[in-house]
Amino acid sequence: MQIEQKAQEAKDWTETALEYGIEYGTKIIMAIIIWIIGKWIINIIMKVFKKMLKKNKNMDETLEKFLSNLLRSILLVLLIIAILGQLGIDTASFAAILAAAGLAVGLALQGSLSNFAGGVLIMLFRPFKVGDLIEAQGEVGVVSEIQIFTTKLATPGNKLAILPNGALSNGNIKNYTELGQLRVDLTIGVAYDADIKETKEALMRAMTSQDKVLKDPAPTVNMGELADSSVNYMVRPWATPEHYWDVYFQTIENCKIELDKAGIEIPYPHAVEIQKEG
Repeated sequence: MQIEQKAQEAKDWTETALEYGIEYGTKIIMAIIIWIIGKWIINIIMKVFKKMLKKNKNMDETLEKFLSNLLRSILLVLLIIAILGQLGIDTASFAAILAAAGLAVGLALQGSLSNFAGGVLIMLFRPFKVGDLIEAQGEVGVVSEIQIFTTKLATPGNKLAILPNGALSNGNIKNYTELGQLRVDLTIGVAYDADIKETKEALMRAMTSQDKVLKDPAPTVNMGELADSSVNYMVRPWATPEHYWDVYFQTIENCKIELDKAGIEIPYPHAVEIQKEG
């Protein structure tokens, strides 16, 4: 009797194990097949996506890699959710947990996400590139690096300015390099009794004697203001962005030298002392 009972129990266990083996074995095999086919499809999608990005000549390499990795990660997450569903795991609650976690992370990183979006816009529309001289967010400098969250500038004083891309993409940007030429704006004052023609010739020599001053557009000198104690001339040489400061300072020095040679006085503030007789 006991032998028959044990034989029946063994038979029942065998049948149960066989049922579970068939049921879950089939699910596992299907999950493996889904994984293999899913990976193959993901690779095809990624190849097509990368070709699309390559066609965009304005696409930055850093952004290209980031978008590719982001898409691959999203597709892998979707594939894993599909596999979990095939294995009989409740993916609805799993997706809800992911959504809640994503919302919490999004709220916590709101500023960082804004900078990330700004970085994507900068890399897509390229208002400037590495090596450009720009003015933005109260800083002037040469762009040394464009990252996803920040942009780095090397200022004229050789300081590193790190600008958040969120504010940078939403603010005003002056790109001094894009057009290839910069006008140097200087105001030089001379005495009222100085001859206009001689003054203009002296100031013009101060610019044309420099190799770094561009001939096209040509430098100009114009009378700009009749001030209280001086006649102010607008001195306008042109230079390439990399020579801007060289031309700026050399022109000021040359103006002093040429005006002195021509005997033209540069006025300076005078103090008048009034004494009251007591």
